[in-house]
Amino acid sequence: MNRKMLFKLVIDLAMTILMLIEMAYYITGITVHEFLGVTVFVLFIVHIFLNRRWFGTILKGKHNLRRILQIVLNLLFFAAMAVMMICGILISSDIFSFIQVNDDMILRQIHVQTAYWGFIIMAVHVGFSWGMIINSVRRMTGIVSTSLIRTIVLRVLAALIVFYGVYASFEREIGFKLTVYNPFGTWVNDDSAINFLIDHLSIMGIYICGTHYALKFVQREGQTATQK
Repeated sequence: MNRKMLFKLVIDLAMTILMLIEMAYYITGITVHEFLGVTVFVLFIVHIFLNRRWFGTILKGKHNLRRILQIVLNLLFFAAMAVMMICGILISSDIFSFIQVNDDMILRQIHVQTAYWGFIIMAVHVGFSWGMIINSVRRMTGIVSTSLIRTIVLRVLAALIVFYGVYASFEREIGFKLTVYNPFGTWVNDDSAINFLIDHLSIMGIYICGTHYALKFVQREGQTATQK
């Protein structure tokens, strides 16, 4: 792996971790939430800069189903992040408190909902790149051979993460947060940072695994159809 690719992965990993922490604003407090929000904003700008050439290739080349879905997904993620950050700045009570907005309840609702939509889209985005991430980890760790036992263990672990992620989705009322008007958000009583992290990583696991294996199935079906 070259240094540029490694740097991109580090930026993306840092942004993913910080976004998870950002969603636990009732644990971290508003001040920390806003400072980390500014950090995510900076990382997002860096991410866009590092991938700036991608925008110039959107209309170029061959557009199969996978590429079309990836383009739509990336644009939706960009839009969700942009709206979330703009609303976050407008409703800021600490860092950008000099910006006065009357009746900011709607902005708060948009901020919360786009944050959760961005969270889901981000997980699907990771799922699109999961094969590349796995191959990069293999090269970094020197794992080049296949192992049936390792494959079974990893797939069982993925299944357990997905099952728990479904449970956590209902427990955390993710569907409610994505669709229902609630400018203050909702949270689990007596929540802890560890519980929050485990639950939300598991929820991400649903979309990462689902996307990864769906793409593998589509690719396999495409190869079968070509051979026929």
